[in-house]
Amino acid sequence: MERILNLVRLLQFSDSAFPTGAFSFSNGLESATEHGMVCDSETLREYVRTMTTQTAHTDAVIAINTYRNHKQSDYEGICRADKMVVCYKLNEESRAMSIRMGRKMAELACRLCSDMMLKRWLTDITGGQTCGTLPVAQGLTFAACDLSESALFCSQLYGTANIILGAALRCMRISHYDTQQILFSLNTHFETLYQEAREMKLENINTFSPEADIFTALHEKGKKRLFMN
Repeated sequence: MERILNLVRLLQFSDSAFPTGAFSFSNGLESATEHGMVCDSETLREYVRTMTTQTAHTDAVIAINTYRNHKQSDYEGICRADKMVVCYKLNEESRAMSIRMGRKMAELACRLCSDMMLKRWLTDITGGQTCGTLPVAQGLTFAACDLSESALFCSQLYGTANIILGAALRCMRISHYDTQQILFSLNTHFETLYQEAREMKLENINTFSPEADIFTALHEKGKKRLFMN
């Protein structure tokens, strides 16, 4: 019964309907399609692969470390991780996305479960003492709900892929069949990425995806936009 409860909660936190505002962003896809770099299912697949790999080596490492800090009651470690997220994201749009979604998730999590560390963190966000980024919010929420570290990782990579594929349906000529095939095929890569991420320390974070960062930066000043910047 406990395993069923954990599975249901994983599905809830990973659902695209979970109200953190993820649907408002495209992770740079809008600019990538506008400039012709992503134009069909194959180029979309490679874009999603790049972005999920980047997530595994950045946000997932932060989230896993936050999850472990929560289990060890290391609040200072959680705050350090939160500041680090803002430092390694290279453009304003990525930072704004993480902060906006992180704060919303923290607010929701505090309503859903009673956890003193989550409540303390939300108080510090509201007071301007910390930023409140998404991977830290995810790490705290999964730890507070006693979900597994691997479930946390899966939720993050699924969320990254789902944001991009959902955006693709609105700014490309592509079908739901295509996006689901892409997601299904890339899921097989998640286990390998998890084994890498779980062994990484904060100083090992690797954000090198220059094309994706350029597309996100271009989107900040773009004149034609469907998605938030």
